[in-house]
This record gives sequence, C-alpha cells and structure tokens, in this order.
Amino acid sequence: MMKKMTAAALMGTFLALAMTGSSAAGLLDKIQKTITDTTSSATGGSSSGATTNGLSTEQITEGLKEALRVGTETVVEQIGTVDGYNGDPAIHIPLPEKMQQAQELLRKFGLSGMADEVEERLNRGAEAAAPKTKEIIYNAISSMTLEDAQSIYSGPDDAATQYFRKVSTAELTETVRPVVEQSLQDVGAITAYDNLVSQYKTYPLVPDIQTDLTEYATEMTLEGLFHYLAEQEAAIRKDPIKQTTEILKTVFGN
Repeated sequence: MMKKMTAAALMGTFLALAMTGSSAAGLLDKIQKTITDTTSSATGGSSSGATTNGLSTEQITEGLKEALRVGTETVVEQIGTVDGYNGDPAIHIPLPEKMQQAQELLRKFGLSGMADEVEERLNRGAEAAAPKTKEIIYNAISSMTLEDAQSIYSGPDDAATQYFRKVSTAELTETVRPVVEQSLQDVGAITAYDNLVSQYKTYPLVPDIQTDLTEYATEMTLEGLFHYLAEQEAAIRKDPIKQTTEILKTVFGN
C-alpha cells in the first residue's frame, strides 16, 4: 500500500509542478518531500493518504485521470470533424502502399483522379469513425491502477499513450473496424475503390493493387488518434492545463 501511495504522489507532484513551471532542482526537492510525507502517512502519520499541499493521493490520481480525459476529448473533437484527417498533414491517410507504388501507372492510364477520390474518401471515413474511440479511451483511463500511474510517471512524455496502445488497441480495433467499414460505405470509398480497381485491371500485365481497405483505414484511423493523444499528453506534462472541471482546478490550479 505504501508503494502505491508513493507512486501516485510522485506522479501527481510531477504533473502539478510541471504545470506551474517549477525549476528542476525545486521539483526534485519537493518530490523527496512527498516521498517522506507519504511514507510517514502510510506508517502511522496523522493523515493517511495525505500528500503535499493538503491533497490526497486520490485527488491527485483523479486529477491526472481527468487531465487525460480532457486531452482525449480535445483530440477526438479535433480529428472527428471535417478535414480532421484529410486536411491535417500529420495524420492524413495516404493511399495504400500498393496503390502508391502504382501511381505512375494510374496517371498513365488516366486513373489518378479516381485514386485521389479514394484517398479523400478514406480520410472522410476515418473522420466519421473517430468519435467512437472516446469511450474506450475513457474506460482505459478509469481502469488505470496506481502501478500503471507509477510507470507513466517514470516513463517518457508519451507513457500514457503507450499504456493506451497496450490495453485498448484490440478493443479499439474491434469497435472501430465495423464503424470504419460502414463509414467507408457511407462516404462512397468502397465504391470508388472498386471502380478504380476494376478499371485498372482492364490493362494487361499490371501489378496487383488490391488491399483490405477496411483493415488499412482502421489501422490508420487509430494511428491518427494515438499521434494526437501523445501530443496532448506531452502538453499536459509541460504546460498549464485548461482547468475546465473542479478537480483540475483543485489539483492543478495556481
């Protein structure tokens, strides 16, 4: 129990101090004080679960979780809108690799316009599917243990995102794939793709360009999500957070 309390306290102190711009030296001093205070509480001190600044480990841990929830909501709102993928060079979904390799042939045969249409509709499908990821990430945040928190605290700037990848990729894929498939149907990506492949195959001796479009779009949709979750996590660690809830104001307020 003492180890769990210390992990949460360390993590909370790190985040709170990072957001208020404390120096590295001051941060280390206060982390050491947190270790001492939390250890004292766990071994019979006057206020079990208390940490520095009068905050409990539960408050600090909930503050981290809420910060990650806010970050997730920001990301999903950003990518789950028109041009969230298509207009963003960082996560824009290109044509599948086999099509990219055959682009010169596509241009030669006058099919480049059809290929461009497939690419745009792939991105529209991802934009339509992205909002379905939010609840799954929320569940992963809610299930985070204090041991998970310790790993996130001591890890790199994207440690929480790596945690999300590990615990939720399978569920995200299972949930998002049928949504992506339906989205690709709805926006006409499957039809555009089938038309392109059908036209392309009328030419002799051309290399195969067929791809599982749903699997590809699902993978790329999740890559875009994780890309911006990592950015949000780094910002949470380093910058003042927009304090939109009471727990954030309590834990991270100046």
